Amino acid sequence: MASNSAADIVKAVGGAANIQSLTHCATRLRFQLRDGGKVDTAAVEAVPGVMGAVPQAGDRFQVVIGGGVQNVYNDIQALPEMQDGGGAAPAEESLDDIKARERAKGVRGKVAWIDSFFEFLSDSFRPILGALLGASFFITFMALMATLGVIPPWNAPGVTLDPSWAFINLMWQCVFVFLPLMVAYNASAKIGADPWVGFSIMAVLMLPGFAALKGEATEQVVFGSTVFIVPIFGFPLTIFDYSSQVFPPLLMAAVLGPLYKLLRKIITPNLQLIFVPFFAMLIMIPLTAFIIGPIGVYAGAALAQGLAAINQWSPFIFAIIIPLAYPFMVPLGLHWPINAVMLLNINTLGYDFIQGPMGAWNFACFGATAGVLVLSLRHRDTQMRQTSTGALAAGLLGGISEPSLYGIHLRFKRIYPRMLVGCFVGGLVIGVGSLVLGLPDGVTTTAFVFTSLLTIPAFNPIGLYAIAIAAAFFTAMFLVIFSNFRTPEQQAEFEAARDAAEAAAAAEHLAPATVEASAGRSIDASDAAPAAAAVAAPTATAVLERVAIEVAAPLAGRVIALSEVPDPVFAGGVMGPGAAIEPTGDTVYSPGPGVVAAAQPTGHAFGIVLDGGLEVLIHVGIDTVNLGGEGFDVKVKNGDRVELGTPLVVFDRAVIEKAGYPLVTPVIILNADDFGDVAPVLEGTVEPGASLITVEPKE
Repeated sequence: MASNSAADIVKAVGGAANIQSLTHCATRLRFQLRDGGKVDTAAVEAVPGVMGAVPQAGDRFQVVIGGGVQNVYNDIQALPEMQDGGGAAPAEESLDDIKARERAKGVRGKVAWIDSFFEFLSDSFRPILGALLGASFFITFMALMATLGVIPPWNAPGVTLDPSWAFINLMWQCVFVFLPLMVAYNASAKIGADPWVGFSIMAVLMLPGFAALKGEATEQVVFGSTVFIVPIFGFPLTIFDYSSQVFPPLLMAAVLGPLYKLLRKIITPNLQLIFVPFFAMLIMIPLTAFIIGPIGVYAGAALAQGLAAINQWSPFIFAIIIPLAYPFMVPLGLHWPINAVMLLNINTLGYDFIQGPMGAWNFACFGATAGVLVLSLRHRDTQMRQTSTGALAAGLLGGISEPSLYGIHLRFKRIYPRMLVGCFVGGLVIGVGSLVLGLPDGVTTTAFVFTSLLTIPAFNPIGLYAIAIAAAFFTAMFLVIFSNFRTPEQQAEFEAARDAAEAAAAAEHLAPATVEASAGRSIDASDAAPAAAAVAAPTATAVLERVAIEVAAPLAGRVIALSEVPDPVFAGGVMGPGAAIEPTGDTVYSPGPGVVAAAQPTGHAFGIVLDGGLEVLIHVGIDTVNLGGEGFDVKVKNGDRVELGTPLVVFDRAVIEKAGYPLVTPVIILNADDFGDVAPVLEGTVEPGASLITVEPKE
């Protein structure tokens, strides 16, 4: 992404002064803003390279980029405005800043503390996703070698690997064994404490000397996990293998954060560097070892046992519920605790039964994205083609669903129901296959992996899992292809804008050839007539683009401002500036000389490229596309040359009014950014041909 695009993002979120902090995850920029009301979401999503935008509670705002998020983050941080005050408090607090600060104290659309809770969970894991993903590929490789008979079952009890293969096995263990330390560091940093202090507190519980304290301890089994209880100064200390545990470091950090803030308040600033970490460790190490650590272990084990009980009761139902629940859990951040349970299952049971059904959700998600990609190619939708290509690559190769989810699926409401069908089909295949094959736990895996094409060998049985994810993928894909991801209204508006843009691009491309010919270049006589016809409009473009262009009223009626149009897309100026007319007549005429770039067969919308290169959209009524052409008599077709006053369509007012659709007709300038001021008439009555909008040339 170019630096000007980075600057556009900063501008669209309210400028550098509105950015309190900026971080990023694997796919998204994460802004903490001073006033979320200053964000122009449409402008953010229009920036090249942006897959989508996600407003959140507490003045948080996410921008979905995809795999190149690190480069975009670096570009933003390198902007001069970010160096000279970005993220710093403004010199004087404005009224908007005061309002934003007060809103952040309470509920704003959502319950802010719940949003903060899940932000805490997700930010504790996000920085280590790369390490987890890398480790998952090593696990998949080991599983594939075992399946092919190259090595013995590498994770079976009592199996000793050759030193060469044992070394490869250590490449993934390094991540999962020390996962509690990584989580402790991230969670402590998120909560506002010294992350190295949090790391050190958790490290005590992972020292070999801590495990050696069990000595003559009493052995007990709690929620399926073996623990040892040993008295320390008369208090019972639970000795447990904390490798791969994530609940204890999360709970520890949640307590450490408030303690750190308290210590900073009561200890003088001159002594904080020494005594805040000391007292924090003095209090938190025993507290974590005796209370917080065991609570985390037991809570995680209880949750894992509960899910295991459901799976053992009916693997068939479990295999269907998980993929159907994940599409709603991921946007809310509820999947992070389940990820922790997966890790705990592998650590205690030696396998996990959740990731298999979860794969059905992921591949249904990726299949819907593939359907969008096919349609974007078919519809010549360049922006969506780029978005879906990047999202599909991130999904199939990395198992990451966020680019698809935030960049596409949550933006188009038609996708989710079709994706859910794919989730159901994939889960159904796993459920039925488990019954037929007599699998008490369904599809399982002995390692925590990201469900991508590259990690299929990590699942058992491979065949059933591969069939299930393929069924989920292609079901969602074909449903999206057959039914489209846009509504008919959205599709019609997109095609009108696309055709107008393509016509304008073609005119711009042909204009230089006309100028060169007039300067003395020869043109073959046999081509003279068609060439003249083809470049008539572009020639006018070259001559007239330096003068103001008048857009005439296409029909008789009362002029109103776009903000009064009963449709948020037009009223919000998303399509562009312009005016609207409440018609008194029944015929729509061309607003000037030009070429019809898009004449919808339903008669409800027309895109015209006027001489001078101005792209005009005339939308006859609101939601009238639902009439399917009933009550509309279209007079022109794509590519027709029109003059001022040429009839475009005659509509039957009675049919439209009986259907309950507003007749108000927006007239939009689609490429206003290529010109100067757009000055519409905002009141009064007009007749066809009267001046409606004046567009000045760009200086």
